[in-house]
Amino acid sequence: MQKNLYLFLFFAIISLTSYAQSKGNLTGSVTDRTTSLGLADVNIVVSPSGSFSAISDSLGRFKIEGIPVGTYTFRISRLGYKSETVYNIVISSGNEQTFNVELDRIDTLNEVKIVAARSATAATLATPLSVQRLTAEEIRSNPGGNFDVSRVIQALPGVTGTDGSSGSFRNDIIIRGGAPNENVFYLDGIEMPVINHFSTQGSSGGPAGILNVSFLQDVKLSSSAFDARYDNALSSVLQFTQKNGNTDRYQGNVRLSASELALTTEGPISPKTTFLASVRRSYLQLLFSLLDIPVRPNYYDFQTKITHKLNPKTTLTFIGLGAIDEFKFGTIKNATPEKLYSLANSPSINQYNYTIGATLKRSLRNGFFNLALSRDVLNNRIEKYDDNDQNDPSKLRLDIGSREIGNRLRADFNFSKDGWQWSYGATAQYIQSNNDYYQRYRAQLNDENGNVTQPAQIFQSQAALNYFKFGAFAQAGKRFLDSRLGVNLGVRTDMNSFTSDGMNAGRTLSPRISFTYALAEQWNLNASAGIYYKLPVNTILGFTDANGNYLNKSAIYTRSTHYVAGVEFLPRASTRFTLEVYNKQYRNYPVSVRDGISLANEGGDYNVVGNEAVATIGSGQAYGIEFFAQQKLTSRFFGVLSASVFRSKFTGLNGKYVPSAFDSRRLVSLTLGYKLPKNYEIGLKFRYAGGVPYTPFDDAASRANYLTTGAGVYNYSQANTLRLGPFNSSDIRIDKRWNFRKTSFDLYIDVTDWYGAIFPAYPDYTFARTTDNTAFLTTDGKPIRQDGSNAVPLLLRNTSAGTLPTIGFIWEF
Repeated sequence: MQKNLYLFLFFAIISLTSYAQSKGNLTGSVTDRTTSLGLADVNIVVSPSGSFSAISDSLGRFKIEGIPVGTYTFRISRLGYKSETVYNIVISSGNEQTFNVELDRIDTLNEVKIVAARSATAATLATPLSVQRLTAEEIRSNPGGNFDVSRVIQALPGVTGTDGSSGSFRNDIIIRGGAPNENVFYLDGIEMPVINHFSTQGSSGGPAGILNVSFLQDVKLSSSAFDARYDNALSSVLQFTQKNGNTDRYQGNVRLSASELALTTEGPISPKTTFLASVRRSYLQLLFSLLDIPVRPNYYDFQTKITHKLNPKTTLTFIGLGAIDEFKFGTIKNATPEKLYSLANSPSINQYNYTIGATLKRSLRNGFFNLALSRDVLNNRIEKYDDNDQNDPSKLRLDIGSREIGNRLRADFNFSKDGWQWSYGATAQYIQSNNDYYQRYRAQLNDENGNVTQPAQIFQSQAALNYFKFGAFAQAGKRFLDSRLGVNLGVRTDMNSFTSDGMNAGRTLSPRISFTYALAEQWNLNASAGIYYKLPVNTILGFTDANGNYLNKSAIYTRSTHYVAGVEFLPRASTRFTLEVYNKQYRNYPVSVRDGISLANEGGDYNVVGNEAVATIGSGQAYGIEFFAQQKLTSRFFGVLSASVFRSKFTGLNGKYVPSAFDSRRLVSLTLGYKLPKNYEIGLKFRYAGGVPYTPFDDAASRANYLTTGAGVYNYSQANTLRLGPFNSSDIRIDKRWNFRKTSFDLYIDVTDWYGAIFPAYPDYTFARTTDNTAFLTTDGKPIRQDGSNAVPLLLRNTSAGTLPTIGFIWEF
């Protein structure tokens, strides 16, 4: 009784306090995009009230105090510059909001009407189409997103993940039918090869993202018409922009989500220096134990950003990001065939990775210079023993110990004058990779007399790889016809010191061109064409035979040619509609010599992509049409709708096109949000994806090898001839925020797959077990034979729903 009274008083106090007229502050800066210099006399107006505003000082800084808590739109304007509008900024009594805005100059008076409606788009002259932007608030409040950028961007057109087609609950990013390793990632201009915990080496996916959303200001996704400064992009460039630490006060937040607990702090170090710092720890081991899932993953990550203003023209920024991933196995309380299969086949993955770097940005006359220096490391250890018995060396099935190191330097110059925009620059990278590899592909089988009927197939190698990469680019653009027509031309080339033809700069010459034409004040016609190259991943380049000879030294760059056209309708600054068609043609794609299939099908699991001999002779096609509609929050409602129809297919060693493993063909995503009175918010997300192809098992080979490899053997002569059923799911989230005098508390309920949809899953090959799951069934009642000849084959399909309710909070202080 006394306990219930205390709970009643606690919630009563919270409810009464929430009616108080709490207030918050907004700080930030406004700079000239061309020179990166701070802009004075910029008007910042809070909408819809308009009663709160500020004017930036001589360094471009501003501060607005005493804003009643709530969600606002901020309008930024200055004479001679294009106005900008920032939507969905939540003012609370906890953290003081900080954002930085860049304004573009207006070169001619005729340009004013043409560009006035483009506030809703992230398009630029160089990338006028196939580009989207999400703010930190849109990521934070996304239903089912779990504050993970990789999951949230799946609401954008042409984007899906392997969790939406196989029930694997990963956040691989699949863009327009391309493989997960066709994307590149940049954090404040520094390349980040790893953005996920338990990352798949040679690819990009994993179960959880590393980036802390509390650091982010926005995320920009380009799925074509890539800026020429970026190398190795075949499907997308993801640019993460972090905010700067608060210049006036120390503040932070504690966040509890579905899988982790995070602490973030920020503030001033000196009048010219600010910092952001965070640490996160997962509690997946506890959660998986409660759910009786046999695997026990656990992770930590750390992130920091330090910004120092050397002088009004020069800014030095340091970033650091690292993660530690640990993997264990647990005891199953209620054994099922599915759990036993997972226990028998999940490898032990232990990783650590980090990226550290510094950027120097210096304003120049009519432009700026940018210098970025960074180092990234991925240390990966994967092991698998039969029965998870690490004490018996003879049971070793898989052992991979690898380390990849990238030392990267990039310099670029960027200018704008007389309507022209141009940039040029170069990159130099020193790459190191070490790989110790052991895998038992097939077991030795003997007949009743002890004669060998199938020799063991074991591969073992040890390799060290060190090489340089070089690149250079240039691009220029201008608007013509009274600024109605925009044209941008770019070119880059890439070289490396390892592959046989790697220093041939002409072989990777990659021109690209883009157009944008203002049909009317609210209508834009956009088009682009370009060639893009990617060097095969280090696991491919460093693969050797048992004698240490590099087997893939003759590999060449993968080539992708994009053709895209689309129309954009902007009825108002907060609303955007786009319709685009695209065609991607691939050449020189790596194909597995062992299996005969394109590696465009790989990257959606927890192994390693590319540890094998390849032939870079594959071709591919991906083409489709996309529709996108977005309403930014101006009052209470915001929403995003995207729909895509596409095809994706690649050739193997036989030269025949077959659907890729990510050819889901149809994608629909709808995300809605509504701000209710008294600081309540509700969000709903719906996703639909067509079924993806998969390859059947070779029954004879699977039966013979299952007991020693723990998995079935695929029949690659029938690659991707079968297809899963379509996938659909919906997530819902409800937030309630309480604002106190100097803190705020956001309590949320997030339910993934709230209506219990069944995720279609790839079948797993195993042998049937007895009813108590303690032994395998046999056709003759005798102990199971090593070659599986008396086993009862079984295809497992996980038909459980993915419903997962979560209660979490964000406490700002």
